[in-house]
Amino acid sequence: MGRYRRKKMHKGDKPLKEKYRTRHRTRDLDQIHGDLKSPDSLLKQEVDLDKPGAAQFYCLTCAKYFINDKALTDHFKSKPHKRRMKALETEPYTQEEADRAGGMGSYVAPKKIEVLVQGAKTVDKEGDEIMKPV
Repeated sequence: MGRYRRKKMHKGDKPLKEKYRTRHRTRDLDQIHGDLKSPDSLLKQEVDLDKPGAAQFYCLTCAKYFINDKALTDHFKSKPHKRRMKALETEPYTQEEADRAGGMGSYVAPKKIEVLVQGAKTVDKEGDEIMKPV
């Protein structure tokens, strides 16, 4: 009989540690929908030296700070950003939808909404830069 490796039959507390890990936690989609209602306050922040890039380069849809403008424009082309933009196209979950799912009404499919594109800016008639919808 040869030697064989003993199987581990328990996982320990690793799944619990992963579940409660908050270091890389990002904002939820419904919180970001709230941020998209008033984007000017987040796009034009005061200089804060504790945040990356002094809080001057911020992606609204991903809720992340970047170190410079090139890093921000590269992020706009990345797959995680595009994935987040796609996820934000459905309307946020509401209490009415939860009631309908619980049997207090008939199901209504979530609608698609327009998400403002931060990287692509257009100029309106007055010369102000505005974000265009997808």
